[in-house]
Amino acid sequence: MRFNEKELISLSRQPSERAAELGMRGPKKGDVVKKKLVKLVVNFLFYFRTDEEEPQGALLLEQCRVEREDSLVFSIAFLDEAERKYLFECDSQEQCQEWVDSIIKASYEFMRKNLIFYRTEIHRLTGKDPLEQYGIEDETRFQVTSGLQPVQKDN
Repeated sequence: MRFNEKELISLSRQPSERAAELGMRGPKKGDVVKKKLVKLVVNFLFYFRTDEEEPQGALLLEQCRVEREDSLVFSIAFLDEAERKYLFECDSQEQCQEWVDSIIKASYEFMRKNLIFYRTEIHRLTGKDPLEQYGIEDETRFQVTSGLQPVQKDN
Protein backbone atom coordinates (compact mmCIF):
# COMPACT_ATOMS: atom_id res chain seq x y z
CA MET A 1 0.00 0.00 0.00
CA ARG A 2 1.29 3.47 -0.83
CA PHE A 3 1.20 6.39 1.55
CA ASN A 4 1.97 10.05 1.15
CA GLU A 5 4.72 10.56 3.72
CA LYS A 6 3.79 14.17 4.54
CA GLU A 7 0.13 13.26 5.10
CA LEU A 8 1.12 10.30 7.26
CA ILE A 9 3.36 12.53 9.41
CA SER A 10 0.52 15.05 9.67
CA LEU A 11 -1.88 12.28 10.74
CA SER A 12 0.60 11.12 13.40
CA ARG A 13 0.37 14.58 15.00
CA GLN A 14 -3.42 14.46 15.34
CA PRO A 15 -5.03 13.79 18.72
CA SER A 16 -4.81 10.10 19.53
CA GLU A 17 -7.42 7.70 20.86
CA ARG A 18 -4.68 6.15 23.00
CA ALA A 19 -0.99 6.89 23.56
CA ALA A 20 1.64 5.49 25.91
CA GLU A 21 5.23 4.44 26.19
CA LEU A 22 5.27 0.69 25.62
CA GLY A 23 7.94 -1.89 25.11
CA MET A 24 7.91 -2.87 21.44
CA ARG A 25 9.60 -5.67 19.55
CA GLY A 26 9.47 -5.79 15.77
CA PRO A 27 8.78 -8.91 13.71
CA LYS A 28 12.38 -9.61 12.61
CA LYS A 29 14.35 -12.39 14.26
CA GLY A 30 16.78 -10.86 16.70
CA ASP A 31 14.68 -7.74 17.34
CA VAL A 32 14.80 -6.73 20.98
CA VAL A 33 12.23 -4.94 23.11
CA LYS A 34 12.70 -1.15 23.05
CA LYS A 35 10.66 1.59 24.69
CA LYS A 36 8.59 3.43 22.08
CA LEU A 37 5.92 6.08 22.25
CA VAL A 38 2.94 4.33 20.65
CA LYS A 39 -0.06 6.33 19.41
CA LEU A 40 -3.35 5.08 18.02
CA VAL A 41 -4.77 7.58 15.53
CA VAL A 42 -7.88 6.47 13.60
CA ASN A 43 -6.76 3.08 12.20
CA PHE A 44 -2.99 3.65 12.32
CA LEU A 45 -0.68 2.64 15.14
CA PHE A 46 2.28 5.01 15.04
CA TYR A 47 5.47 4.33 16.95
CA PHE A 48 8.15 6.86 17.78
CA ARG A 49 11.54 6.86 19.39
CA THR A 50 10.85 8.43 22.76
CA ASP A 51 13.00 11.47 21.94
CA GLU A 52 11.70 12.23 18.41
CA GLU A 53 8.63 13.97 16.99
CA GLU A 54 8.39 12.16 13.66
CA PRO A 55 7.17 8.57 13.69
CA GLN A 56 9.69 5.82 13.23
CA GLY A 57 6.94 3.75 11.61
CA ALA A 58 3.23 3.07 11.36
CA LEU A 59 1.03 -0.01 11.22
CA LEU A 60 -2.23 0.17 9.26
CA LEU A 61 -4.63 -1.77 11.47
CA GLU A 62 -6.51 -3.59 8.72
CA GLN A 63 -6.50 -7.30 7.99
CA CYS A 64 -4.67 -7.98 11.24
CA ARG A 65 -5.12 -10.04 14.35
CA VAL A 66 -4.62 -8.57 17.82
CA GLU A 67 -4.09 -11.06 20.64
CA ARG A 68 -3.03 -11.16 24.27
CA GLU A 69 0.20 -13.11 24.53
CA ASP A 70 0.21 -13.01 28.33
CA SER A 71 -1.05 -10.69 31.04
CA LEU A 72 1.20 -7.76 30.04
CA VAL A 73 1.91 -8.42 26.35
CA PHE A 74 -0.22 -8.19 23.21
CA SER A 75 0.71 -8.87 19.62
CA ILE A 76 -0.33 -7.65 16.19
CA ALA A 77 0.06 -9.98 13.21
CA PHE A 78 -1.17 -9.31 9.70
CA LEU A 79 -3.28 -11.99 8.01
CA ASP A 80 -1.03 -12.18 4.94
CA GLU A 81 2.08 -12.60 7.15
CA ALA A 82 0.77 -14.31 10.29
CA GLU A 83 4.21 -15.56 11.33
CA ARG A 84 5.50 -11.97 11.63
CA LYS A 85 4.33 -10.51 14.93
CA TYR A 86 4.84 -7.14 16.54
CA LEU A 87 4.89 -7.49 20.33
CA PHE A 88 3.96 -4.73 22.77
CA GLU A 89 4.66 -4.84 26.51
CA CYS A 90 2.39 -2.87 28.83
CA ASP A 91 2.79 -1.77 32.44
CA SER A 92 -0.39 -3.46 33.70
CA GLN A 93 -2.99 -6.05 32.73
CA GLU A 94 -5.62 -3.32 32.55
CA GLN A 95 -3.50 -1.22 30.17
CA CYS A 96 -2.88 -4.27 27.99
CA GLN A 97 -6.60 -5.05 27.70
CA GLU A 98 -7.42 -1.40 26.94
CA TRP A 99 -4.90 -1.39 24.08
CA VAL A 100 -6.25 -4.65 22.64
CA ASP A 101 -9.85 -3.37 22.79
CA SER A 102 -8.93 0.00 21.26
CA ILE A 103 -6.99 -1.54 18.38
CA ILE A 104 -9.77 -3.98 17.55
CA LYS A 105 -12.29 -1.12 17.45
CA ALA A 106 -10.02 1.03 15.27
CA SER A 107 -10.32 -1.07 12.12
CA TYR A 108 -12.43 0.00 9.18
CA GLU A 109 -14.12 -3.41 9.15
CA PHE A 110 -15.20 -3.07 12.79
CA MET A 111 -16.65 0.40 12.10
CA ARG A 112 -18.38 -0.88 8.94
CA LYS A 113 -20.01 -3.74 10.85
CA ASN A 114 -21.21 -1.30 13.50
CA LEU A 115 -22.66 1.01 10.87
CA ILE A 116 -24.55 -1.91 9.32
CA PHE A 117 -25.84 -3.03 12.73
CA TYR A 118 -27.07 0.43 13.74
CA ARG A 119 -28.47 1.11 10.27
CA THR A 120 -30.51 -2.09 10.53
CA GLU A 121 -31.71 -1.20 14.04
CA ILE A 122 -32.73 2.34 13.07
CA HIS A 123 -34.58 1.01 10.02
CA ARG A 124 -36.35 -1.60 12.18
CA LEU A 125 -37.41 1.01 14.76
CA THR A 126 -38.32 3.90 12.44
CA GLY A 127 -39.04 2.28 9.08
CA LYS A 128 -36.54 4.69 7.49
CA ASP A 129 -33.07 4.04 6.14
CA PRO A 130 -30.75 6.58 7.84
CA LEU A 131 -28.30 6.48 4.90
CA GLU A 132 -30.96 7.47 2.37
CA GLN A 133 -30.62 11.17 3.20
CA TYR A 134 -26.97 10.99 2.13
CA GLY A 135 -27.65 9.09 -1.11
CA ILE A 136 -25.39 6.21 -0.13
CA GLU A 137 -27.92 3.57 0.89
CA ASP A 138 -27.14 1.36 -2.13
CA GLU A 139 -23.36 1.37 -1.78
CA THR A 140 -21.99 -2.16 -1.56
CA ARG A 141 -19.72 -1.43 1.39
CA PHE A 142 -22.77 -0.69 3.57
CA GLN A 143 -24.65 -3.86 2.67
CA VAL A 144 -24.82 -6.98 4.78
CA THR A 145 -23.10 -9.79 2.87
CA SER A 146 -23.57 -13.50 3.41
CA GLY A 147 -21.73 -14.82 6.43
CA LEU A 148 -21.29 -11.38 7.96
CA GLN A 149 -22.67 -11.01 11.45
CA PRO A 150 -23.51 -7.52 12.71
CA VAL A 151 -21.64 -6.33 15.77
CA GLN A 152 -23.66 -6.56 18.96
CA LYS A 153 -23.60 -3.61 21.35
CA ASP A 154 -22.19 -4.51 24.79
CA ASN A 155 -24.31 -3.60 27.78
